[in-house]
Amino acid sequence: MSASEPEPFHAAVGQLDYPMIIVTAAAGGERSGCLVGFHTQCSIDPARFLVCLSSRNRTCAVATRSDRLAVHFLDENDYELSSLFGEQTGDEVDKFAACDWQEEHGVPVLTGTRAWFVGRVLERVPFGDHVGHLLEPLDGRVGERLRQLAFQRVKTMKPGHPA
Repeated sequence: MSASEPEPFHAAVGQLDYPMIIVTAAAGGERSGCLVGFHTQCSIDPARFLVCLSSRNRTCAVATRSDRLAVHFLDENDYELSSLFGEQTGDEVDKFAACDWQEEHGVPVLTGTRAWFVGRVLERVPFGDHVGHLLEPLDGRVGERLRQLAFQRVKTMKPGHPA
């Protein structure tokens, strides 16, 4: 935390319970994925979704070279999967060897999640220590209703990379 950032801000946002997602990417024969808390739908018509990836994260480096990303919405039962993609780093571990996935539109899609979509990257915008990727949804799947896995459940994880 820098001197210009107020402690009350961090105390307040640390109590929020926003839903967690996993974002996956592929480029140049390389696959990557990470647990993401900074994301939102940002337009209804046309449909747009914004995901923000830490610039220190290997997934951000791969995503920067990819024209599509996959966004996976997590259920409370996906804690183990969230741990794999949140606490491990692709610099040391092949996360995809430890889970079920298939390629869709050129990116890895985690087949065990209840809802996902693949989006075309329309724009990338630096936001401090994160890079925003604006997505146009192309295809996806929705299964049973989600009981969202949220931040308060994963906030004690030790990240594979610092934010």
